[in-house]
Amino acid sequence: MKLEDFVWTREPEEYVIEGDLLKVTTSPHTDLWQRTYYHFRNDNAPVFQMETEEKYFSFIVKTSFEESHHRFDQCGIVMYLDSDNWLKGSIEYENEEFQHLGSVVTNHGYSDWATTEIPANVKSMWYRLSRREDDYCIECSVDGSRWRQMRVCHMHEGAGRIRLGVYACSPEDSSFTAVFSNTKLVECAWKAHDGQQPD
Repeated sequence: MKLEDFVWTREPEEYVIEGDLLKVTTSPHTDLWQRTYYHFRNDNAPVFQMETEEKYFSFIVKTSFEESHHRFDQCGIVMYLDSDNWLKGSIEYENEEFQHLGSVVTNHGYSDWATTEIPANVKSMWYRLSRREDDYCIECSVDGSRWRQMRVCHMHEGAGRIRLGVYACSPEDSSFTAVFSNTKLVECAWKAHDGQQPD
């Protein structure tokens, strides 16, 4: 997989591609969210994605965000289909003590947010997004070897051809540079369920 296979859904004002390294400098007041709880709709974060029809795969990327410093600064993995249908996994900076490692699933225009608190000194994270038809699994890893499950979800519009990749944004009055590397598409690491049989 090469970054030449990716295209911008929304191009940031400032970015650099050096081989397999992507550096994105966020603009203030950029975000992805739809309706739920906050009752606003934000849909202007830069998204860099490739297309695929593969039904079973895992997409892996390493994120580094040494400069994140303001509430809600974030970067991570994303599958952005359109304004109303997407999912993301990321770390959102909160304050000098902690930040939120979490995921958002947006189906038909409504977002949710599932999170856990992690220390604020974590400045790098790997993500793995796996697909089994229209079901998806997001995992994270601090070293790219040992993976922890963050979310299993269904995407109502997630069958067929999809787009997936990375994003970075700063919802408030902030800016930082996010670095993405080690991007690859591999055989699906999320194996078929071997427990209770389907109805």
